[in-house]
Amino acid sequence: MNSEIRIAIVASQFNEEITSGLLAGACEVLTENGITAVDQFRAPGAFEMPLIAKQAAKTGRYSGVICLGCVIKGDTAHFEFISLGAALGIQLASLESEVPIAFGVLTTYTDAQAILRSGKDEHNKGREAALAVLGSIQTIREIAR
Repeated sequence: MNSEIRIAIVASQFNEEITSGLLAGACEVLTENGITAVDQFRAPGAFEMPLIAKQAAKTGRYSGVICLGCVIKGDTAHFEFISLGAALGIQLASLESEVPIAFGVLTTYTDAQAILRSGKDEHNKGREAALAVLGSIQTIREIAR
């Protein structure tokens, strides 16, 4: 079954120190689960990820898409707009494409919170996003049977 699963990962270039940790976590989970067909795409930031994820999903080549990004709260309302736009956009892309798209976008108040959630341990949210997309793929396949 794992040999027939192909995954796209869309990772934000913004806050790359954090997103590279998320990417490493997601890739570890995919490797642990025997998933070797993985294509990576870069988005400028979290706000741009939904469109790129949707385009990947629409190709029909991918069983699922994992979105990885990080938005850290600053002094303005920008955080709220970007976080909400990314969340709703990714959800809509998944619903419209009918392809599981995992939301692995950190929305933290501090750099320290983001670093903790992108580290090399069980707190890594990239790992969780990969597990979520794999679980969704499995459930959708069970429903289709």
